Amino acid sequence: MILMKLRTMLTAVGATALASMLLTACAQGTENPSSLGSSQELSVVVGLYPYAWLTEQIGGELVTVTNLTPPGAEPHDLELTTDQVARIAESDLTIFERSLQPAVDQAVAQAQPAHSFDITSVTPLEEHAIDADGTLEVDPHVWLDPVRMQTIAAAISSQLALVSPAHQSTFAANQAKLSTELANMDEAYRTGLSNCQRSTFITTHAAFGYMADRYHLTQVPIAGVEPDTDPSPTRIAEIQSLAIKDGITTIFFETLVSPVLAQSIADDLGLKTDILDPIEGITKESRGDDYPTIMQANLTALEQANGCAA
Repeated sequence: MILMKLRTMLTAVGATALASMLLTACAQGTENPSSLGSSQELSVVVGLYPYAWLTEQIGGELVTVTNLTPPGAEPHDLELTTDQVARIAESDLTIFERSLQPAVDQAVAQAQPAHSFDITSVTPLEEHAIDADGTLEVDPHVWLDPVRMQTIAAAISSQLALVSPAHQSTFAANQAKLSTELANMDEAYRTGLSNCQRSTFITTHAAFGYMADRYHLTQVPIAGVEPDTDPSPTRIAEIQSLAIKDGITTIFFETLVSPVLAQSIADDLGLKTDILDPIEGITKESRGDDYPTIMQANLTALEQANGCAA
């Protein structure tokens, strides 16, 4: 996909100009990280919001973070511009999750930034069931588990320190503070979801498998890992039967996908709808302005839907 766009650009702006741009970017990207000045901000390019948030918390004023996925865009379907590919080439560090965003995978391979870090190297992806037959799909949404986020945060801190050794202590201190915040979040989830009338929740998007596993819940997705997948009539009937059997009160949908399907199923059964946010990006519809506040909103929604006692 990226190569096709570059071929188009070659026709539009000329091979010499584009080749010069990419060669310049690559030359800048291969700068010896130890030569970075103590006052120079690190340029970090990140595939999507959760990892951008982590990097900003750890790097603070020492980093400039570029999120390749704009607010409101679906990360799974991301396409990159030529400028974004050049930003990757010029970056001091590019952080991505392999297989989540194929366009980013291709761009990293093509642009060859000085340093790149694949999240799955420290948090291997798992398969989670997406239908009544137990069909499995690889789930990329590791950031919805606060414990895994602590592991990722530690790895990002280490990567920043490799690029800028002079600031290792600052990165480590920021990461330690962040790890405490994530540990408190984990404890809030453990406590809030430990005494509930039901453990099953129904959602339009199979994004919550890691969260469900961590807190002993059962995720029942209407669609698969790709949020725009249309379920079959058989799948909808299965969902309705399960909702009745398990006393489900709420059908969850998310901010980046139309709520029409969730609303239709809920209306048929006289149930409520509510938002369970996969936190792939922040929009004006988000119930919070950053990762922690939206995670808290998700916890509150699950507690209310599943009849959890304080």
